[in-house]
Amino acid sequence: MNTAAWGVLHDGLLEWRQEHDLDYLVGGSRMKIGALSLLEDTREHLGRFFNCPAKRISLVPNFSLGMNLLLEGLDRDSQVLTLEGDYPSLTWPFQSRGFSVREVPAGEGLEPRILEALSQSPVQVLAVSLVQWIDGVLISPGFLKTVRERFPDLLIMADATQYAGAFQLDFEQSGIDVLGASGYKWLLGGNGNGFMLFSEAAENRFEVLSTGFNSVNADLSRKEDIPFSRRFEPGHLDTLNFGSLNYALGLLEAIGMDAVDRYNREMSRKVQQVLGSGGLLPAHIAEGERHSTIFNIPEPGGRYAHLKAHDIICSPRGGGIRLSFHCYNTENDLDKLLEILKSAP
Repeated sequence: MNTAAWGVLHDGLLEWRQEHDLDYLVGGSRMKIGALSLLEDTREHLGRFFNCPAKRISLVPNFSLGMNLLLEGLDRDSQVLTLEGDYPSLTWPFQSRGFSVREVPAGEGLEPRILEALSQSPVQVLAVSLVQWIDGVLISPGFLKTVRERFPDLLIMADATQYAGAFQLDFEQSGIDVLGASGYKWLLGGNGNGFMLFSEAAENRFEVLSTGFNSVNADLSRKEDIPFSRRFEPGHLDTLNFGSLNYALGLLEAIGMDAVDRYNREMSRKVQQVLGSGGLLPAHIAEGERHSTIFNIPEPGGRYAHLKAHDIICSPRGGGIRLSFHCYNTENDLDKLLEILKSAP
């Protein structure tokens, strides 16, 4: 129950990775040069998966690096609104660069309070994680589309690392300007791969100066003609890592993201009901209309160690214990968790 920390490795992906590196062993540079098409395949696959033109997609080793590169090109006078306790790789890059940042306090009624904060004083940038990493509170793309309609000039930036792969996401319809994610959690793509999606309007809000040989596909004549999305790809990208993401996207598509989404929402409701009835969730989460598949239960002392001793893989977060459920978790897993919790301190 730890996908929020790390997704598992699929046996088919393991076989693909072994074959890829065996080909590298035999083929050397010829193989690697030939495999570069995997990068464009992955970009196009991401475009289909999230409904975003491939030309507005950047491949990055992880969300954190992409975010830091991006903010180097944002006007430092921008007023930024974030959420209290949101993921550090989303919030710290604003703070370290001296942006004026206000926070919406965590807790009940988060979405209405975001709207209130946006109405109170001028804000140029809203930066949020679609799923809060500690307690799993969900900020839906539907809500952000409403925000876009009410504040058309607002730059909306979203971290989807705890959302993408667990739920369906249509970027073009979301109202989001910048969406980034790492692929090693719910997308099940392993480490070393991530991506950034950009709306057409987003390019006009940034002046990103990063560049390198890979930004021009090794074409020296294109030094002054670098597409915005390639500013985030100055160096060579690993075909093993991004090929792994490409494979993982295919795995989720084979299952059907509609089926994955539906299953995870049903599992979320079951976990919400069971843990809520046992007094293990705050009221606003136990009684909320919708939630992600991440939950945080109290740690009175010794409970985490007890779960770990009984092979429940989870994470200590925010003073509690974070449990996360993906499409490979079943009701039997939930029943086992409840049985072990009964004997916990």
